[in-house]
Order: sequence, then C-alpha cells, then structure tokens
Amino acid sequence: MFTYSPAKDLLAGRTLLITGASDGIGRVCATTFAEYGADLILLGRSQEKLEQLFDELEDSYPGKATIQPIDFSTASAEDYKALGESLTENFPVLDGLLHNAGLLGPLCPIEHYPDADWEKLAKVNLNANFFLTKAAMPSLQRSDDGRLVFTASSVGRKGRAYWGAYAVTKFAVEGLMQTMADELGSTSKIRVNSLNPGATRTAMRQTAYPAEDPNTLPEPEALMAVYLYLMGPDSTSIHGQAIDAQTLSDNSLPPA
Repeated sequence: MFTYSPAKDLLAGRTLLITGASDGIGRVCATTFAEYGADLILLGRSQEKLEQLFDELEDSYPGKATIQPIDFSTASAEDYKALGESLTENFPVLDGLLHNAGLLGPLCPIEHYPDADWEKLAKVNLNANFFLTKAAMPSLQRSDDGRLVFTASSVGRKGRAYWGAYAVTKFAVEGLMQTMADELGSTSKIRVNSLNPGATRTAMRQTAYPAEDPNTLPEPEALMAVYLYLMGPDSTSIHGQAIDAQTLSDNSLPPA
C-alpha cells in the first residue's frame, strides 16, 4: 500500500505542464496540483473545456493557470517549435511535464486496423510525447529538480489482442522513457518515469469496456497521491521506473 501524505505546499514554486488537461485524469491533476501550490500550463484539444477549467481554477487559485489549446493529431513540427519558443520566453524554468493526453482508437485485429487511425494514434500517443519533450527540454533543464512523466498502460507492457495502435504506441512510449532516463540519469537533475494509472473511471475506460460497471473502478482522485509524489520534490530517487499507480506500495520504492 502507498501511504504517501503530501505537504499542503508540496508543489509551491514549481511550474508544471500537463497535456490532456481538459478531461479525465488530466483535469483532476490540474485541480489537484493547483491545490498543492503549483503554477500550471494546461494543454488540451478543446478550447471550450480548457476555458471552463481555467475559470474554475481562477476562482479558487487565481493567477495559477495558463491554457494553450493544441490538437496533437494535426500539430506540425513547426507548431511544437513555436510552443517551445513560447515556453522558453514565458516560462524559462519548467519543473515538470506530465504527458497525459492520449487516444484509444479502434479495438480490432491488426490486419483490419484502419490506416488513418493508426497514423492518428501515432501522432497523439507517441509523436506528441517526443516533439513536446524536445520543445520543453531547454526549460526543463533549467530546473533544479525536474520531472518528466509519461503515461503508460498495461497493454503497453504486455501485448494484448485487439488493442492495436494504442498498445503499440504505449510500448513505444515506454521505450522513449527508458531511453531518456538512461541519457539523463547521470547528466541531468530531471527524473524520468512512466506511470500506468490502471483501470480508472474515465470516458476512455468506458469506451474500451462498455459493459463494465464504472462504479467498481476508482475515480481519478484516488490516484492523486501517486501523481503528486512523482511530480513533487520527494521523488528525487525515482528514475527510469515503470510504475503502476494502483499497485504501488511503500516497499516497492527505492530508498530516498
């Protein structure tokens, strides 16, 4: 069991970027991180939902959030370059990047998988992680205690029939995490990990398992201790780890 009890000012003075922030786990991360003192850069596909989230945060935590609509399925290399330049100019120090955005796509055999969906999921679930990380690295490298967290899945750690591009892109994200962790382990203060939230009460989960009773699943709020831990200063010793949020225990963590 993971018994972490974060300090109420855990993220004070830290600037964190969250993708997929307008819905589901990303939205709960945004409100939770703000509660614990973080300044936020929130990326999402829906401007309307981002604006609703911004208004909610502004009411409770004024001046803490900046929003930036972006559609990873259509974003170009130039879009990411411009985003990186904006980050460098407006947020020269970035203390954490949480790659939360993702698409499920069709669940069907590989031989019948639609080409367009394959390319779309590659752009959103994999390429966006690469391009955005690359764009954010100058700001992340300026942090004294940076965090880079990729969102994983159990189907990206052991292949599962019919999960198609979602599973394959999640395998690739694990490879990206491991490669960056090895590159940065002895040359940077950035800690790099992947986090599998597990079966959680989200719209994506309901799409994947329409017959499942969502009331049997934990809500995103139940996972926030793990997210806070990985994005905050207490996880300095955690690097290159493939973490499962719902099975994490105190005994499974390396000593601080």
